[in-house]
Amino acid sequence: MIENNPALIDAIRDRFAHVDSCPFQGPRIFFENAGGALTLKSVADTSSFYASLPDNPGRINSAGQAGQTAIDKAKADLAVFMNASSGQFFAGESGTELLFRLIRTACVNAPGKSRVIGSSIEHPATRSAARRWAEISGLNYENVPHDNETGLVTAEAYAALLTPDVAVATILHASPVTGMAMDVAAISKTIRRVAPDCLIIVDGIQHAAHGQIDLDSYDVDGYAISPYKVFSRHGYGIAWASDKLSILPHDMLINAPVTGWEFGTRDAGAYATVSDVVSYFEWLGGETSPETGRREKIEAAGRAIHAYEAHLVDAMINGTGNLPGLRDMAHVKIIAGADNPSREGLVSIAVEGMSSPDVVEALNRQGIRTHTRKADHYSGNVLAPLDLADCVRVSLCHYNTLQEVAEFLGAIGEIKVEIAA
Repeated sequence: MIENNPALIDAIRDRFAHVDSCPFQGPRIFFENAGGALTLKSVADTSSFYASLPDNPGRINSAGQAGQTAIDKAKADLAVFMNASSGQFFAGESGTELLFRLIRTACVNAPGKSRVIGSSIEHPATRSAARRWAEISGLNYENVPHDNETGLVTAEAYAALLTPDVAVATILHASPVTGMAMDVAAISKTIRRVAPDCLIIVDGIQHAAHGQIDLDSYDVDGYAISPYKVFSRHGYGIAWASDKLSILPHDMLINAPVTGWEFGTRDAGAYATVSDVVSYFEWLGGETSPETGRREKIEAAGRAIHAYEAHLVDAMINGTGNLPGLRDMAHVKIIAGADNPSREGLVSIAVEGMSSPDVVEALNRQGIRTHTRKADHYSGNVLAPLDLADCVRVSLCHYNTLQEVAEFLGAIGEIKVEIAA
């Protein structure tokens, strides 16, 4: 396991840029991974190389052909990484933009007066798109309430509102506010049991960095990620669409191939950095297991990441060494509970007597990067029912260390002293 192998932790950290310092701030601990993970050094190198090329991918010259080869390779790598034996991958402006396109296409092709179903735990990327395009398409939107105490929405909660006329459904794989992962396969199975032809779209943006994705087991029609949250860079998103969704009428150029979803010239460098990410997962799986197959190594990496992040989260909540954990600090409220097995590398807290922006600033002065989530259009659906105006999001990844967790706990303890004073 990663936690028992200091040399492996060092090797992991060595593969990421700015792992322990910011070029603007100086030394810092990065607990803002849910806002965008650290970037692989290989991604930075690949981006620089492709950004320097003037040639469009696919042109009949060696550079153009090399760019197209990089795109084709990345799509094949994504199929292994996400375990997709069918469907297609394509890039867009961002994960959010792609979710809007997938959901728009599903809604405008749905039968009139049918229903769209989603949940209150979802990021506005899916909730906003589903509500907007349901209204435009003359469909009825149905909201499945999540459980405020656990930060989860379950298959049973979906089942309570399902009817055969549900034509479109959205699912959040993991919440960027609570950090909780939903059981996508179970929710999808429940939907299919009642509405077998439903088009199911999944927001995988928060989940992708914390464990393997297995599209073949989910039985869904769309899935989107934001690569900057899974060790790549900003500026693009990646979507997968099932064969069923791919051929539905959608925004496209006149007389273009019916399955074409991309617009304009593609950024070969963006695609090439996807291959860097997949290669990293393969490397990590080889370091943490005896597996030799590509998919098997990726799955092993996902298990190792999940286990190590659970170890770090456990230390943050329950304490490490002689430092008390968050659950033992009377001035700290842990959102979605201290004992929640669905948590993926993220703990959100509220500090009594201090606004979350002030807590974030106090931590930042000590070189600990966290983030404020406010009860606004991004997170109000989760925080408002808890009577919270805001919270502090502390988001970890598998390149963080137990020592960094200890420094965070010490800093929160000092904040308690400040409040008492």
